[in-house]
Amino acid sequence: MRRAMAKHTKYQSKPVDKDGNIQWSPQENSVWERLIERQLSCISGKACKEYFTGLELLNLPMDRTPGLGEVNQVLAETTGWQCKEVPALIDFDHFFYLLANKQFPVATFLRTAQDFDYLQEPDFFHEIFGHCAMLTNPAFAEFTHMYGKLGYKANKQQRIYLARLYWFTVEFGLIENKDGLSIYGGGILSSPGETQYVFNDTSVIRKPLDVVDVMRTPYRIDIMQPIYFTIDSLDRLFDFTNMDLMACVDEAISLGLHEPLFPPKSDTKEKRYG
Repeated sequence: MRRAMAKHTKYQSKPVDKDGNIQWSPQENSVWERLIERQLSCISGKACKEYFTGLELLNLPMDRTPGLGEVNQVLAETTGWQCKEVPALIDFDHFFYLLANKQFPVATFLRTAQDFDYLQEPDFFHEIFGHCAMLTNPAFAEFTHMYGKLGYKANKQQRIYLARLYWFTVEFGLIENKDGLSIYGGGILSSPGETQYVFNDTSVIRKPLDVVDVMRTPYRIDIMQPIYFTIDSLDRLFDFTNMDLMACVDEAISLGLHEPLFPPKSDTKEKRYG
């Protein structure tokens, strides 16, 4: 969702050949290697077991940036999804259309060393490392597919409320149960700062996920999240696919937004890492 909301970017996606290969430079391969080594260490013992299962299936290289072809082969064999190369920025119509057709949008650019710690728009590392392992999971994959179909048919106001559900699940979702706390949202999984913050900052609010409550909760893309919503199992995402989510949207619209848990943008400094 960050891609659809961002206004501009200095990055341009790289071309992809018919086999899904991308000509990454030695500098980009070096950035990928540093990113994946750092984040694997950071999420050890913190990501959900389903994420590590998917990561093992993907078998992402450590010493080079992968192409889409090798990722797509695994996704096709597990849940039937594919990564689809897109420009750095796309609009909501394109975003929802792709998800509705089991195509996950991936901008084929990698952050530079200068932007190593934080990039507002989602780059190749965020999409591949943060999201694709989860797309091998049937519950996560079906929820994302259903979400795309609903969003593609929704109007502008409804999409804004749906966006909050995506943000607090696919991007910043947590699992909390008898086994403890773990991460399944790609915005946390690809961010060392957010990963540490979720587990160590005592100011963090965690609440069991209620769909209407989530849809009424404002968020900002450029700060650590003051609140996260938890599910007790990824199977809960299957439950959401059987709900009338557009009725939830209508209820959330009628009730209105909660008060933001963050100050206006002009009063804060950018502090996310991802």
